[in-house]
Amino acid sequence: MRPHLVLLSVDGLDHRYLRDCDKLGLKIPNLRRLMHEGAWADGVVGEVPTITWPSHTTMLTGATPAVHGIQQNQRWSYDLIKVKTLWDVLGANGLTSAAITWPVTVDAPITWNLPEYFEKRQGGAMDLAAIRKKATPGLLDEIAAQWASFPQQWMDDRTRTLAALFLIQRKRPNFLAIHLVDLDAEEHETEPFSKASNAILEYTDELIGQILASLPKDSVLVLASDHGFVTVEKIVHPAAGNVTPFWVSTSDPAEAAQLGDLRKDPANGIGRRIPSEEWTRFLPGTPVPLAAYEPADRFAFAPQPLKERYGKPYEIGTHGLWPGRPGYRAVFLLWGPGVRAAKLPEMPMTDIAPRLAELLTGMREVLPAQK
Repeated sequence: MRPHLVLLSVDGLDHRYLRDCDKLGLKIPNLRRLMHEGAWADGVVGEVPTITWPSHTTMLTGATPAVHGIQQNQRWSYDLIKVKTLWDVLGANGLTSAAITWPVTVDAPITWNLPEYFEKRQGGAMDLAAIRKKATPGLLDEIAAQWASFPQQWMDDRTRTLAALFLIQRKRPNFLAIHLVDLDAEEHETEPFSKASNAILEYTDELIGQILASLPKDSVLVLASDHGFVTVEKIVHPAAGNVTPFWVSTSDPAEAAQLGDLRKDPANGIGRRIPSEEWTRFLPGTPVPLAAYEPADRFAFAPQPLKERYGKPYEIGTHGLWPGRPGYRAVFLLWGPGVRAAKLPEMPMTDIAPRLAELLTGMREVLPAQK
């Protein structure tokens, strides 16, 4: 039997939204159903950098960003990916595919493709006119013929869902990847777990319910996300070391001692010391520093000195943190025929692509491999 697999990525869906749904009082009946009936991991550990486009490429290659080559957002072209992807696996096995605003899919070998491409944005919405330039010819018009409200100026999660329903009902691809974005946009504006972000997730749950209702009985659904999310209230510049927004490191003994002393005062915003084994895991091939630290909770580092002791962050909600930060996890959940309800252990994001390949081809494809 030819497989039917839907990969649904909810951008910014921190694992704690599912784990702590009762404490948060979330009205998410469809997600709760998936959690009750499916197998879901106790968090997904990302890779450096924990941002949208690199993470989505890791999901479909099994490679880290340093290997697959997508280390920043808005890297449109599929040709920029340096390793074999799941899209290649599908083609090699004669399987059809579809994508809805999935990152790095412009000119990808996808049967029905609405790539993530925009010239203008409004929150999580992207201008449909730009998507049309890169989409499979005629596909947008086919969707509009079924859904009269589809061809509005902005493609948001509502119209992404209409596109998904069309593809599921009319095209029945063996593999459909959907990228929903509105939760991430709200979290950046109002912080994760805010009243407004929770409301967006509850609306996302309604959209997920529509997708579930449309699935053929033989379909398997994978729910995933690209990164966790945290609140940042202050930025502070460490007085020593090599500084990024989400970690500071040094191999100079005097600077290492200085950072250790600064850490003693919580007002300096220096948090957990990054173990050397974590550095080797997430930044292999780079020298292990003598000392490295994450920002403390609700802090981020300013790479350059500030006029005042503290500065205001550009956005109150953010991601891109060091992957090993405790509690900062993405989501993986498997649901459908033959899937037993289970709680899976924490897993690395690099393990998602082999799992998807096995579901689609019966084999755990060797990923990554050179294209």
